[in-house]
Amino acid sequence: MNIIQLYKRFPTQEDCREHIEVVRWNGKPKCPYCSSVRVTPAPKESRYHCNSCNTSFSGTVQTIFHKSKVDLQKWFLAIALVLNAKKGISARQLARDIEVNKNTAWLMLMRIRKAMRDQGDLLEGIVEADETYIGGKEKNKHKSKRANLGRGAVGKTAVMGLLQRGGKVKARKISGTDMRTLHTLIKENVKDGSHIMTDEWGGYYGISSKKDYKHSIVRHSKGNYVDANAHTNTIEGFWALLKRGIYGQYHHISDKHLNAYINEFCFRYNRRDAGAAFETLILNAITA
Repeated sequence: MNIIQLYKRFPTQEDCREHIEVVRWNGKPKCPYCSSVRVTPAPKESRYHCNSCNTSFSGTVQTIFHKSKVDLQKWFLAIALVLNAKKGISARQLARDIEVNKNTAWLMLMRIRKAMRDQGDLLEGIVEADETYIGGKEKNKHKSKRANLGRGAVGKTAVMGLLQRGGKVKARKISGTDMRTLHTLIKENVKDGSHIMTDEWGGYYGISSKKDYKHSIVRHSKGNYVDANAHTNTIEGFWALLKRGIYGQYHHISDKHLNAYINEFCFRYNRRDAGAAFETLILNAITA
């Protein structure tokens, strides 16, 4: 949904509020505190009164919009901007676009990322598995902050990704790239009998030992990047998109919040051809 479509559909604050209530209750308001349907509307206050627990509430209670002083129109606009920004949008840019301060924009973005979660459906069919590292080069850091003068993954955070050909991608930061960690994530996220495609990293060896999966290896060290239908090019393309967003838009992400940013890129990627991304995010925002 682009900005023009957004303002045509939700021209006022009241339209945004009504949409949230429709998505949440479908015309039957329910108290979020005691789940009672014995409620009385208070239209002048845009709230409801529960006749069971004697509390008042609005449609935004227990959602990402709860206790926010920012207009719902700005929230909806922020959601549309995040969904349409292929490589992400910085807090400073969002602050300029919707006329809020930088700290408010950052908090809004983090709440939106909280809602950018996917269902736990298992991947199946052909699934590409790969790991990458997020973080700057040690030589570019101040001497007091360098881990050491090593190369490669030194000082970076490992991230594991699984991508179903023609389908969804799942990714998250991991503590290491050892066999136990990689095998556990594959078994938790990929249906038995699927065809796993990886590079020759030793952490993937033995994944087919129990005949749960078929395993194909592409040997990059020998200059092979496509072997028949076996390759990891699709997941590597996702890594390129993720890194361009992190380095180009956000510049630096702490380990504490890294998974939230990864979820953002996964959510957008998984809905790159879908037309209901906005509605899905609103639904997630209500149940976040």
